[in-house]
Amino acid sequence: MKILTFLRAKHNLVFKIGVTLCVAFIIAWLLPSFLVKSINVGPFESVWNYDDLVINEDLLIPKSKKELENEQQQILENNPLVFEEKTDELKLKKNNLLTTFKNKLNTKELIRCFDSIYKTGIIEQIDEDGKNKKMILLSGNFAEPLIYYNYFTLSSAINFIKTHHPKTDTINFSNYLAISIFQNKEKTNYFLNEKMKALSAYNFVLRKGNVLIKYGDNLTANNRYLINYYNFQQRAGQKSSILNLFAKFVLVSLILGLLLGYLVFFRTTIFGQNKQVFFLLACLFTEVVITNFCFKYHLLILAIPFTVLPIIIRVFFDSRTALFTHLLAILICAFYLPNAYEFIILQIIAGIITLFAIAEMRKRQQILNASLIVLIVYLLVFVSYQLMFGNYNSITKISNYLPFVISSVLVLLSYPLIYLSEKLFGFISDFRLLELCDLNQPLLRQLSQEVPGTFQHSLQVANLAEEAIFYIGGNTLMVRTGALYHDIGKIKNPKFFTENQGNNYSPHQEMQPLESAKIIISHVIAGIEMAKKNKLPETIIDFIRTHHGTTHVGYFLNLYKKQNSELTEEIKNEFKYRGPIPFSKETAVLMLADGVEAASRSLKQHDALSINDIVDEIIDYKISQNQLINSDITFKDITVVKKIFKKRLMTIYHARIEYPK
Repeated sequence: MKILTFLRAKHNLVFKIGVTLCVAFIIAWLLPSFLVKSINVGPFESVWNYDDLVINEDLLIPKSKKELENEQQQILENNPLVFEEKTDELKLKKNNLLTTFKNKLNTKELIRCFDSIYKTGIIEQIDEDGKNKKMILLSGNFAEPLIYYNYFTLSSAINFIKTHHPKTDTINFSNYLAISIFQNKEKTNYFLNEKMKALSAYNFVLRKGNVLIKYGDNLTANNRYLINYYNFQQRAGQKSSILNLFAKFVLVSLILGLLLGYLVFFRTTIFGQNKQVFFLLACLFTEVVITNFCFKYHLLILAIPFTVLPIIIRVFFDSRTALFTHLLAILICAFYLPNAYEFIILQIIAGIITLFAIAEMRKRQQILNASLIVLIVYLLVFVSYQLMFGNYNSITKISNYLPFVISSVLVLLSYPLIYLSEKLFGFISDFRLLELCDLNQPLLRQLSQEVPGTFQHSLQVANLAEEAIFYIGGNTLMVRTGALYHDIGKIKNPKFFTENQGNNYSPHQEMQPLESAKIIISHVIAGIEMAKKNKLPETIIDFIRTHHGTTHVGYFLNLYKKQNSELTEEIKNEFKYRGPIPFSKETAVLMLADGVEAASRSLKQHDALSINDIVDEIIDYKISQNQLINSDITFKDITVVKKIFKKRLMTIYHARIEYPK
């Protein structure tokens, strides 16, 4: 039960930790389960810019089925036919010839003809395809090339004899001719089988510990193929064990935990908003997912616009939060690259300088400027790093700069991504604030035309609040925008507010104090309704809600007291604004500026003394009513705000300090 009670009491904290752990687990699951030593290289990459690639297991690149079939066919075609010489039968036939024709007349030439055939040799008849193949003649332990057409066959030998000795029809040639060179099919098949056995199933074999390619070497088609195949073999053979996954989960959880710790100690306002914490985690997670996608499908990781993340976060938050989130994202993404140190240096420097370039996001051109600056930084860091380690070859290859150009161009995606973030998370950027500050916006134009007095009051409040925020620190553009819209609810009943009344006539003269107070209080509710109808951001609507906090409509409350002897707490609450009280430095300063500007209009004499007193009185009253306890404004800030308000009002009313006579 105690655990359930704790979870209910700390549900926001539990939600943040739960989301962080879920994101950490998914990222851990996506991270490679092995130390990345190389990445796939494409045809445009000309130099190996990473450390020497030493393979940690034998690299065996098999031949394709078609390659093996082609090589086997070549072996079949080029395998020599083996012949052996056997002369035993030939000697018998030769002796038989000498015995038969020894004492006969006119046989000398015939014997010579047979001797010529015996000397040349008679080869075994084979098919026509075999005659064009390579042949060898085995003789003992020796082998020599054999040309089939250099020998007689039985038929060619008989024709030879008949041609030179036509009168030989009565001779039985089989008694005197014999084949002396026979084909040995067993040995032919033996040699063929041995060659087939010796045929390698691999195109390339590299043993464990050998260097596949060295830092700075030129990339050829062959070593590109070897590198990419090695990467394929590495990834296919590596499977994430439970222990490996757990280790990655712990490491990523620690990294993401640093982000939560930063928010807890230094950005409590952000940490208090689940939506904002989720947005930061979503930005970091998206960058890791994109990196994983490029790693998995062999795309250029360096072409990813990593500097978009700090730009988007800076637009909605602050530079320190943007930089801290960027650093953590880079630490995680570095696991996907073999040269993690160079990658971290490159991206950190680019991210920091990007934040310098967009310190004040007031113009869309700043993103274009940031894109150009990022490109310059990338080139400078890359060239410097390569020169430092002597890789001059990389500097001369134009293709090495292509990823940096792509990454810099993709920085321009910040435009649509900022707009998308505004719509999805309800955030408001400086670009949107600038649009809302345009006096031609429908609500502001309606306010200036129908309620000019309130419009002028809003402009003065905007000037006071903006200058005060500038000096004490805060979003000047946001407080100015909020000030312009804070009194739009007065459009519904403009004549009931003093700045819009003329000829010393007020409709409140004919009304009861409580009725008048309700009309005055209703301008806050009406303003909220009009703002929502016109789809103003919630951040701006907060200025409308809080600019009176939970104070009372003092004038009509005091008038009621004079007219009625009894004042119950219930009746008193009818004269009270519904709130809430300001919860940020910007909304607090707007409340003070609104009260001071309105009160200054009621002064009969606008001199330095009266302005000084009215500013102190209004601000001290707000403090006494606990209107500033939820905002992060300090007493030091309030002192600065008072000085600025006094100086500004004296300038507006041309008041001068009266020196003693």
